[in-house]
Amino acid sequence: MSTRNVGIEEEFLLVDPATGEARAVAGAVMRAASAQENGGGPGGQEPGYLEFELQKEQVEINTSPCLSLSDLAREVAGCRARAADAAAAAGVGLAALGTSPVPAEPSITAKGRYRRMAEQFGLTASEQLTCGCHVHVEVASDDEGVAVLDRIQPWLPALLALSANSPFWQGQDSSYASYRYQAWGRWPCSGPTAWFGSARAYADTVQGMTDTATVLDAGMVYFNARLSAHYPTVEVRVADVCLFPDDAVLIAALVRGLAETEAAAWRAEPDGHPVRLELLTLAAWRASRSGLDGALIHPATGRPAPAPEVLEALLDHVRPALDDAGDLPEVTSLLEAVLARGNGAAFQRAAYQRSGRILDVVSGALEQTARA
Repeated sequence: MSTRNVGIEEEFLLVDPATGEARAVAGAVMRAASAQENGGGPGGQEPGYLEFELQKEQVEINTSPCLSLSDLAREVAGCRARAADAAAAAGVGLAALGTSPVPAEPSITAKGRYRRMAEQFGLTASEQLTCGCHVHVEVASDDEGVAVLDRIQPWLPALLALSANSPFWQGQDSSYASYRYQAWGRWPCSGPTAWFGSARAYADTVQGMTDTATVLDAGMVYFNARLSAHYPTVEVRVADVCLFPDDAVLIAALVRGLAETEAAAWRAEPDGHPVRLELLTLAAWRASRSGLDGALIHPATGRPAPAPEVLEALLDHVRPALDDAGDLPEVTSLLEAVLARGNGAAFQRAAYQRSGRILDVVSGALEQTARA
């Protein structure tokens, strides 16, 4: 396959700039976005780049598939800017935060599927005000896609650590860099996956999960990475929404590099080297706990190593694929930048330490999100 298309989905909080509280105004934001796309008129169909999410206090943006990272960066910036304009028209701000730093009482979006989720999962659904970043990367077939899913698992915690942007939960520091990942883990269908080995085994697993009637449908198979049900892509869902748009582009580039690297590894050695699910679960937990500030589990050794060392190993692992795609210089620069300034979790904690006011965390995130 030539250079693979890659796209990004990002979820955002809708917050009151004065109080920092999440506001249940997704419907108004969608109407404002629709009016923008229809030249300021009343609007009709929902805008293509913006979607409802589980809670009324959030929305999701979707980029188009892109071949170049420069195009993807423009897409991310453009989608964020249009969503921020629509939010402002509805009287709120758009915040790239993985969780609400201010105490929140989320409200379920009034759609049939979401209502059924609320009925079936209780507090797990009603408290699930979390915002992630999902990367779609093109694959040639389900067989190739599953081979990629199997082989990227040990590297997904590094992507979680890079993106970590949710240290606060219900008004207090959770002691996690990504508490979103912990809250998301309440779903019985989330997390890393054991080795599938074939597209048939993957399909049988998803069918078996839906046959239990525990999840509503295949769309609720919330693996850290999965085959998309709608596109010929692998969808990597492990990351928090990134406060800095460059970090979202970096993660997308690394996901594409991983997909190309592991597809080539599958062609060369179909049997691969499975890693125990228990170890993958521990590695993701550690990444959620400390982000870039502590040790991650090194995929090559299975032992703790400083986060920058693991990320350098990831860069080395995908270096040939990045070089072939022409992405290596930009990815190297973007990775150096996030390691120098820190991720969203570091930004949030620094904002709180400066003033001791949780509102300043939200205000800082609003300002940073608007810069996109």
